[in-house]
Amino acid sequence: MENQLIAVLTNLGLTDKEAKVYLSCTEIGTGVVSDIAHKAGINRVTTYDILEKLSQRGMVSFYTKKKIKYFSSIAPENLLEEFEKRTNDLRSSLPKFKTLTGEINHPRIRYFEGLEGIKAIYADTLSSKSEILNYSNSHEIRKQWPTYDQDYVEKRAEKQIYLRGISPKDKAGETVQSQDKEFFREMRLIPSDQFDFTNEINIYDDKVAIISFKDELIGMIIESIEIANSQRAIFNMCWQFANIVYPLNVKNKLTEPLKSPEIKGRLIAEGSAEDNLSLF
Repeated sequence: MENQLIAVLTNLGLTDKEAKVYLSCTEIGTGVVSDIAHKAGINRVTTYDILEKLSQRGMVSFYTKKKIKYFSSIAPENLLEEFEKRTNDLRSSLPKFKTLTGEINHPRIRYFEGLEGIKAIYADTLSSKSEILNYSNSHEIRKQWPTYDQDYVEKRAEKQIYLRGISPKDKAGETVQSQDKEFFREMRLIPSDQFDFTNEINIYDDKVAIISFKDELIGMIIESIEIANSQRAIFNMCWQFANIVYPLNVKNKLTEPLKSPEIKGRLIAEGSAEDNLSLF
């Protein structure tokens, strides 16, 4: 059994014997206690106790057939997601821990570079407990990350994390919008000749992720309840206008006074009161 894998698992909090049992179970696939114990080189009684503990931690599953238990380990990929989730849960709770000590909470900023760094940002959004609010350029991200839909979009949809997004109306944007129901989201498109942008912003939980795709692949995650809530409010304002501006299809409509009868009528149809049109 590879010592490096045992070391990795013990670093995650498993004991040496727990790591050996997990690896033996993984190598066998599905097996009874005696087979797993023999593979791990640990006695049967101890192996059974360890399997029960790993089962409680969600690292091993089992089923019973003819009064015999058959054990299977979860896939290493799922194990990674589980530990990432635990890390993200702790990270998102740090502001609450700090309030216990009276420490002033400043925004926490993490920087990322390159495609792998960008993928790490998106992986973080998969831990979101809230919907994701998104400004994106559908063409740019898929040009830099061709397997984006398989690597990220499908996972987000599987986790039932809803997304509302605003994107330029181009061929890529229209294709993405046509698949909204399949991928658990709603996209609104805006005229690309007036509001084209290549950066992406994701607002979720108490975080704001900003990603640049144009000249170099860089990004950051800002963790701040105040900043996230402010960006969420701004997004919701843009969300309403995105549903108004494009159907009008008139260049520079946003530069006209808001008392324009056509815009005013659409705002009222959207359920917005005239008194709420101020941006401040």
